[in-house]
Amino acid sequence: MSTTDLGRAALEAVVERAIAMARTVLEDPHCGLAQPAELAREWPALDSADPVEPSAEALTQRAAAAEDSARAVPGVTNSEGGDASWSRSRVLLAASNGFGGSYSVTRHGVSASVLAGSGTAMERDYDFSTAIHAADLEDPAAVGRRAGERAVKRLNPRKAATMQAPVVYDPRVAGGILGHFASAINGSAIARGTSFLKDRLGQQVFPRGMTVIDDPHRRRGLRSKPFDGEGVANQRRALIEDGVLTTWILDLRSARQLGLHSTGHASRGTGGPPGPAPTNLWLEPGPVTPVELIEDIAQGLYVTELIGFGVNGITGDYSRGAAGFWIENGAITHPVSEVTVAGNLSQMFRNLSAACDLSFRTGMDAPTLRVDGMTIAGR
Repeated sequence: MSTTDLGRAALEAVVERAIAMARTVLEDPHCGLAQPAELAREWPALDSADPVEPSAEALTQRAAAAEDSARAVPGVTNSEGGDASWSRSRVLLAASNGFGGSYSVTRHGVSASVLAGSGTAMERDYDFSTAIHAADLEDPAAVGRRAGERAVKRLNPRKAATMQAPVVYDPRVAGGILGHFASAINGSAIARGTSFLKDRLGQQVFPRGMTVIDDPHRRRGLRSKPFDGEGVANQRRALIEDGVLTTWILDLRSARQLGLHSTGHASRGTGGPPGPAPTNLWLEPGPVTPVELIEDIAQGLYVTELIGFGVNGITGDYSRGAAGFWIENGAITHPVSEVTVAGNLSQMFRNLSAACDLSFRTGMDAPTLRVDGMTIAGR
């Protein structure tokens, strides 16, 4: 049950309704509150709230600076607008097992989206910056300029030939590979037996030397939290260590279904029960630059945009629409659109190579990634 009325009478009524509803449903042996030993008792300062609220005028100036800078790029012909935002949330969790805790989170954002070209040959692109503190927000003019430059670079795209070749994921979309990995090790999927990684715990899933980190305590992290959605203590974990899958992402219910302990990954809102989810998730950077990562590719695709949701979590089959740039003889040559990239996530994970350009922009981040042996479907 949830309510937006925080008056005493409304809160008492919603508690009574929640208790009444709980008495009418069938008992779930896996549901229940955390045991005292599982609860967070102390937590670090995460610096997750900016004490200064920007004025409406300041937000307007940020949005205008981003859009003006984007429109000033030669070749940009129209704008979908600049945007600036700020929000503050406070999370307070109290339970009858004795847990009580709260924290606040702020979020600043700025973005721009523009069009280049004319008629039926127009191309669109965007860029953005998001931060907990205004001091960490990128310069709105720089964000807008990148949006304009990205749009212009996409003009006059060609279709790629159908082949098997390396696919390189720009950092802006590389985090999606981590998203598919996180879904595959989600405790709910493992308990249902609906993940292609359900039998792979403790086994080599990524190449040796690769590490995937989940850290809820990253200072000023976009997904940081001092405790999870059930009051359970959370901590930094290497989900992949030297390429080996070390753990599932578990809340209390999925952990009990599997005969394990919660990993402190419960996430919740006000409209439903908690479920397991990652926090600040990233793949550690590799040893080479993005240029070095592609220099031996005779023909391949550099992906800057993905379309659709063609991923089968049970089999790992992967097929998504894509746009980006063609790679030829180790260099990016011309824009490409209307192509499909396909493979299987188990094989894709094994064939990953990472560049050294990791930056934290979304809370689920990866450097430039290369996946060999992908199918590219074009003309």
